[in-house]
Amino acid sequence: MRRIIKPEKSSWTAICQRPVLKQDKLLTLVRQVFEDIKSEGDKALLDYIEKFDKVSLSDIRVSGKELENAELKLSGNLKNAIKLAKNNIEIFHCSQMDEKLPVETTEGVVCWQEIRPIQKVGLYVPGGTAPLFSTVLMLAVPAQIAGCEDIVLCTPPDKNGEIHPAILYAAKLCGVKKIFKVGGIQAIASMTYGTETISSVYKLFGPGNQYVTAAKQYAQTLGTAIDMPAGPSELLVLADISAKPSYIASDLLSQAEHGEDSQVVFITDTLDLIIEVERELEKQVQMLPREEIARRALKNSKLILMSDKQEMIEFINLYAPEHFILVVSNEEYFLQNIQNAGSVFIGNYTPESAGDYASGTNHTLPTGGFARVYSGLNMDAFTKKITFQKISPEGILKIGKSIELMAEEEGLIGHRNAVSIRLNDLLKKSSK
Repeated sequence: MRRIIKPEKSSWTAICQRPVLKQDKLLTLVRQVFEDIKSEGDKALLDYIEKFDKVSLSDIRVSGKELENAELKLSGNLKNAIKLAKNNIEIFHCSQMDEKLPVETTEGVVCWQEIRPIQKVGLYVPGGTAPLFSTVLMLAVPAQIAGCEDIVLCTPPDKNGEIHPAILYAAKLCGVKKIFKVGGIQAIASMTYGTETISSVYKLFGPGNQYVTAAKQYAQTLGTAIDMPAGPSELLVLADISAKPSYIASDLLSQAEHGEDSQVVFITDTLDLIIEVERELEKQVQMLPREEIARRALKNSKLILMSDKQEMIEFINLYAPEHFILVVSNEEYFLQNIQNAGSVFIGNYTPESAGDYASGTNHTLPTGGFARVYSGLNMDAFTKKITFQKISPEGILKIGKSIELMAEEEGLIGHRNAVSIRLNDLLKKSSK
């Protein structure tokens, strides 16, 4: 990790940059894959699976038999862990559902809002270097709670043309029936346009690498909504001497091991703590099976020494981390002033891993600074809210004149007349 000592504010924007591919080449590839899927459907899809995933498939659908066999391959302990996580995720997301609350804005004018599910949703589950079966829970649980009618799940196959059994078990547990062995740009394109096998959807969900993120953003230009730009994983840790260096290092590595384009940042006011964390990183990284991936990610990462808490919070809000771990003695100041973060983890005993798996919050979060404008995934993402109103004769009499005046001032006489004709009828009735 690169050590940065008390950086000038003029350098902050550069420090906040994430590692990215050259966007022109990336967009060219995305467009080509989309065009091929649009024109050739399943044929192009199978060709791209062979090209990118290095496996030849005759059928991309996951069969009922594969779902049954997947459950048999998992230990009872793992299945119980997945069930515990699913339960906590359900509890947390159910708490987000709003009730219908009619309000009378004026006597005789009643307005309310009702929730409706997005009917067709596409769930993308990364499965390349790590089979993220936890993402199945994070996407499928809220989709089911919302009542989405058509749920399509795409995830890349391994070199044997198979899906990790835990992904299939989690999908079955959540009631997902349409599961396809397809990943990357081609998966996003297939759910955008639809093919002979995969149906098109109204909205796309799920994290992914830079290729998937670029594909989702391109799909949005074609009229398919997306949850958020959720690309390579990132984490920012802010800690003081109340934190344990070994904990800090373990949290940094937990995100660095996601992929070589991940980024982790550590901020503190104590140089000795930076030195201790560096030692712990070197010790712990050697024990990881994904050591090489983590080491490459650490090259994109930073250890920053700052002396002023005001500067710290300003920098964090500029960086807008996907995950933000806070371990300081004066946590209240930072909690009150944090404006931009996907999800916040507080204290020595709240590792980011808890949010990734089983605490109940959603781990699909905005990256690349988009936490400045996007929320993490929640129930609102799977629903839309329709407003209703019902006005009585008394109600239109009370607000009608105001509507007429406002419409006339805007020059929209048809708008005015739609009210005037009703008011005239009511006035005639009242005069009889």
